[in-house]
Amino acid sequence: MRIAFLSWRDTTHPDGGGSEVFVESVGRELARRGHEVTLVCARHPGSARREDVDGVRLRRLGGRLTVYLWGLAWLVRHRRDVDVVVDVVNGLPFASPLVRRRGVVALVHHVHAEQWRIIYPGLAGRIGWFVESRVVPLLYRRRRFLTVSDSSARDLAAIGVDPASITVVRNGLAAVPQDVREESPAPRIVVLSRLVPHKQIEHAFVVVQRLAPEFPELQLDVVGDGWWRDELVAAAADLGVNDRVTFHGHVSDARRDELVGRGWVMVMPSVKEGWCLAVTESGAQGTPSVAYADAGGVTESIRDGETGRLVTDLDHLVEVVGELLRDTETRHTMGRAAHAMARTLTWNTCAERAEEVLRTAGAPADQSP
Repeated sequence: MRIAFLSWRDTTHPDGGGSEVFVESVGRELARRGHEVTLVCARHPGSARREDVDGVRLRRLGGRLTVYLWGLAWLVRHRRDVDVVVDVVNGLPFASPLVRRRGVVALVHHVHAEQWRIIYPGLAGRIGWFVESRVVPLLYRRRRFLTVSDSSARDLAAIGVDPASITVVRNGLAAVPQDVREESPAPRIVVLSRLVPHKQIEHAFVVVQRLAPEFPELQLDVVGDGWWRDELVAAAADLGVNDRVTFHGHVSDARRDELVGRGWVMVMPSVKEGWCLAVTESGAQGTPSVAYADAGGVTESIRDGETGRLVTDLDHLVEVVGELLRDTETRHTMGRAAHAMARTLTWNTCAERAEEVLRTAGAPADQSP
């Protein structure tokens, strides 16, 4: 098949995250299976307009918002060169059904109700949520949907997407090491995340602040970057833990694995996650995770009490992280279970499931839109 992904970012974008890893990893596996794969996404400083990476052709057009118009225009120009379009709905859709009657699949990692309210608390947020919750189900009716967790599937059904049209394809992982990494001698917590408001990383600072009297050597590694970084640096200083928090920014995969592997616990205080690749990336290194039980997909990427813990609120988060720091045996048992779970997740299996959906949605490329 000739497959085009329309996504507002790629993994080299400063704001790239788990959604982009999913798209490119699946795209790469599909290319290995002999399909022609093109990824259309936004430009960013220093990026090339055209690039071929691991068999995937990247075409970067427009900016943060104009990429949606450029992507639609690209699709019109190339409609006879594409058999199936994967329209990545990351809050806002590319609206590909407007120019293509068949061969459209909507990829939704999670529904963004909370994010719209947090990032755009005024009119812009209400408009965004209206588009996602009202326009998307109508515009993509009778199209296939891909999502990454049962939780996200339920949220899609709640806004009017036909449950029969939704297929859950869970995230894979790159190669998982045979053994878990050895954690640091002194207690360390790690956060692996984009630095944006709805990830609530300041909650991890509160954890450090409250547990520091009991664990004088406690440190927090923040792995990842984003436009909210300066506010988080200020929040760490306001809480008096800036000397205990290290902001590592974007790092290589090897360095990420090293930092996560030496951590005792990975804390994910996000408001909402589709699946949370960070949880299983941490599990691959033998590090258990703690997240909020009402954050969606983490209830599936974390097996509560087995590979990590799910908590109800900030106070509970502090309490549970403290318990895991004290209880070496339980922490190590969870870490081994998280590692075993991670070894069952592969991008090859993920792409195989996605390929089945794309084949059923594909249409002759020379059809009229």
